[in-house]
Amino acid sequence: MRILQILPELNVGGVETGVVDLAKELVKNGHHSVVISNGGSLVAKLTLRGSKHYRLPVHKKSPFTILRMISKVANIIEKEKIEIVHARSRVPAWIGYFAARRKGVSFITTAHGYYNNYFFSRVMGWGKRVIVPSRAIGRHMIKDFKVPPQKVVLIPRGVDLDKFPLLNNFTKGEIPPKADLTGSNLNLSRPQKKSGVATIGLIGRITPGKGHLDFIKAVARVVREIPQLKVLIVGDVAPRKEKYRDEIDLLVKRFGLSRYVHFLSWQKDIPKVLSQLDVLVVPSTIPEAFGRVIIEAQASGVPVIATNVGGIVDIIEDRQNGILIPPREPAKMAEAIIELIKNKQLAFSLAQKAREKVEKEFSLTGMFKKTLELYQEVSSQKKILIIKLGALGDLILAVPSLRAIRKEFPHQHISLLTDERVYGIIYQCPYLSEIIVYQRKGKGKIIRILKLVRRLKQEDFDIGIDLQNNWQSHLILYLSKIYKRYGYNRKGGFLLSDKVDFHPRGASKEVLPPVKHQLRLLSLLNINQIDERLELWTSPEDERYIEDFLSEEWIGREQRIIAINLFAQWETKNWDLENLSQLATKLMKLYSARIVLIGESRYRRKSEKFQSLLKARVVNAVGKTNLGELVYLLKRCDLLITPDSAAMHIAAAVGTPFVALFGPTEPRRHLPPAERFRVIKKNLPCSPCYRHNCLTKKCMRRIKVDDVLTAVKEIISDER
Repeated sequence: MRILQILPELNVGGVETGVVDLAKELVKNGHHSVVISNGGSLVAKLTLRGSKHYRLPVHKKSPFTILRMISKVANIIEKEKIEIVHARSRVPAWIGYFAARRKGVSFITTAHGYYNNYFFSRVMGWGKRVIVPSRAIGRHMIKDFKVPPQKVVLIPRGVDLDKFPLLNNFTKGEIPPKADLTGSNLNLSRPQKKSGVATIGLIGRITPGKGHLDFIKAVARVVREIPQLKVLIVGDVAPRKEKYRDEIDLLVKRFGLSRYVHFLSWQKDIPKVLSQLDVLVVPSTIPEAFGRVIIEAQASGVPVIATNVGGIVDIIEDRQNGILIPPREPAKMAEAIIELIKNKQLAFSLAQKAREKVEKEFSLTGMFKKTLELYQEVSSQKKILIIKLGALGDLILAVPSLRAIRKEFPHQHISLLTDERVYGIIYQCPYLSEIIVYQRKGKGKIIRILKLVRRLKQEDFDIGIDLQNNWQSHLILYLSKIYKRYGYNRKGGFLLSDKVDFHPRGASKEVLPPVKHQLRLLSLLNINQIDERLELWTSPEDERYIEDFLSEEWIGREQRIIAINLFAQWETKNWDLENLSQLATKLMKLYSARIVLIGESRYRRKSEKFQSLLKARVVNAVGKTNLGELVYLLKRCDLLITPDSAAMHIAAAVGTPFVALFGPTEPRRHLPPAERFRVIKKNLPCSPCYRHNCLTKKCMRRIKVDDVLTAVKEIISDER
């Protein structure tokens, strides 16, 4: 795999060390590792281990710099053929997010801390996955940043156990000797550890949240019980926190602790520092994201006392592998320190159990394994969204495309966004992983679309396929932050990332059948062949309902059934009721057939009017079936007579022969693929047209009853 990590700088710190460690493991396991930062002391270590580093000012918050860096990082993504961009901080995350989006690669983040709930910080929740080092940070991202729980992945930081071999002696029941620090980068002007001297330490950047003042107050209590005490405070002063360091110095002098407390700048060799300690204290006053120094100390065999805040509680179980104390309580901190220094057996037991937990849960190998599994999941498992919000017949015609997409992406998550009115005919489709229903009822259209977009963004789709191809569907794909958006270059086509012209330049404007028309779009996804066969599915409940319904109408299995669809949605497509009544009368007489009327419930009154024109009894199923039941009813019929409507597509899907009466619309554009059918069409100079209203309706009125009877006779002859 080809991974890009992006962070502000590569100076010494927990985040930076984690980046270098992960990069080392990636290279070690045969992957390509690239890091972008503003440079720092760890760059040489990074490149020495085989990673490539690009130095860019990705730490600057200037909007102009961020915009400029997006293009530069996008070029690096293309040059290095990056598959995943992994952002470790907010400014680099803004850059990495838009660069990844521009190049259509996956973007993930690691939330290393408690971010203020400002808009600038929200980008840390925009990753396809959001890695958190502790459960506390995971809850923070879910609650405060509204990150969907399924996107949050817990991967604790890992420590390189090869650097911390001290507990090898612990497994033999021996308390290990302190290491010789001669030649280390510690400040050697300070007195070295003497026999009988207890050494405690605080390792971390000097900033108020780390609790240095509480620690000094605790030390003042400890020296009363243990005069032979040495205190190491290791870490640099955080930027603009010099006054805080002065406060610490003043407190040390006020308590008369100058001969006990030794300040050391940040040390490169933390294992050697830890080897000098009898106890590590982590007195944080604000929630810690994790606490890397804790697991480093535990790996070294050093017992740890820490405040029970943030991610620390994921590491330490009180009195099991360390001691937890409330924050800002120096007295309890002092009691815990004294107890561990005096009770060697307790200190040994805590340290031994801590090392075991580190080996099991916080090793560098374990962290790398989980991270690599996440990379592979993000890279291989794509989420695909298909949009088809149109009429029922159009959705049925999209089934071959759904089947072809599933064949091309057999193991991916495929979702269909469709209208609530047509859900009943597609919900059992085996080619879909999920159906997202667009609610047409409710508050204003804009509010409904914004709610839908918010949900789609949370779903985090990689590919969007627009089978609807209008302004609304293109806009939904764009606002949903989907990297790859496929569709026709019409009605807002500029919102798509990949598009095909509705009528290619230089090609004839021949009208293509609907399924073949979709194939031109699918060719963008390397789908070049399509099975045009339509399919629909019914449930056992649908079948039982229709069988009972027909039985109540005294229709047996051997009875010939001819369905008549009285009305299409457009008035211009409908045939006169007088003609339909004459047709029904002759069909019943010629073929001893039972006539079943079908249609939506809004046509009930018209269906009753139609019945009044007949002397013979027909079965009126108008408004008495849902979509699934209608599918099975048409499957039970021997023939359907219908205008250009959804019923025609259902009949084609279930293999029922049909006679289609086409008036204003073009059969070549709307006719479903089928084996046994007849089309009746009277061409006029004004056709085709797509008007919903027409004063003359000449195209439909020119269709005669005998025309339909002839077509029916041909189909029945074919059957014989």
